[in-house]
Amino acid sequence: MMTMIAKLAELNLTPYLIVSAFAFALLILLYLRRRLVIQQSAVPSMLIGNGQTIGTREEQDDSFSTVATRYGTIAVLADGISGLENGRMASTVAVTTFIREFLKLDDLQVLPAFFAKAAKLSNSEILRNLKGARGGTTLVAAVIADDYLYWGAVGDSSISIFRDGQFITINEKHTLETVLQDRYLRHEITKEEVLDNPMGKRLVNYLGYDRFKNMEIYSDPIPLHPGDKVVLCSDGVYNTLSEVDLENILSQPISPYDAAQEIIQAVEEKGLHNQDNATVVIMEQGY
Repeated sequence: MMTMIAKLAELNLTPYLIVSAFAFALLILLYLRRRLVIQQSAVPSMLIGNGQTIGTREEQDDSFSTVATRYGTIAVLADGISGLENGRMASTVAVTTFIREFLKLDDLQVLPAFFAKAAKLSNSEILRNLKGARGGTTLVAAVIADDYLYWGAVGDSSISIFRDGQFITINEKHTLETVLQDRYLRHEITKEEVLDNPMGKRLVNYLGYDRFKNMEIYSDPIPLHPGDKVVLCSDGVYNTLSEVDLENILSQPISPYDAAQEIIQAVEEKGLHNQDNATVVIMEQGY
């Protein structure tokens, strides 16, 4: 190499070598910049905020994750059942499975099948890890793609759209109370039998349940309006804060991240002696 450089120096070609190296490096930088611009334009603009508190529990059983691909952005939130053992493992397995399966997605037309498959895989994987022990988790998953919301839910975590200062509830809560309310609407039981049932909040459908069959999945994608915020919450949020509390925070002209942080701060300021784990994820489509 030294011999070659010496020869180039003898031929007075060193300046040409430096200029060529500089030009080559410039071409590489231009190529990398073009690749970055293409990748950024392939992923829709999305603002995401999240917040979490352990409350007064000994461990954090809530798990959440978000990921963006060229096909859309997904947010997944799972609330490990604190009353059972292995809640943390169950929520972690469920979120990891949903994200893994979403990264395999290459067509929005198969989203219903994606939700169903990810739920069954999560349930099987949790049961395999439990090895007969007790455990389980709720889960809500929201996908935003092409200005539409696609979603799936099992358990009592919630998905809602905050639009024009009000909440639009998206999913049902899979609890005994919901079952009793349906029976009341069919005139099978009285209103008092619904309100007075001490087991009303007991889950009737969740992941990690050997009789799990299906998760609730959208029938039609929901068109989103500019300014809509898609809000995912564990019950540690909505059982502590009123709808008015949440509306006051989300109505402010602040980012989803700042709103999520204010929600968690408001939960902690309530100072409940039995405060559950609380998690919130907020997604807002950029336009």
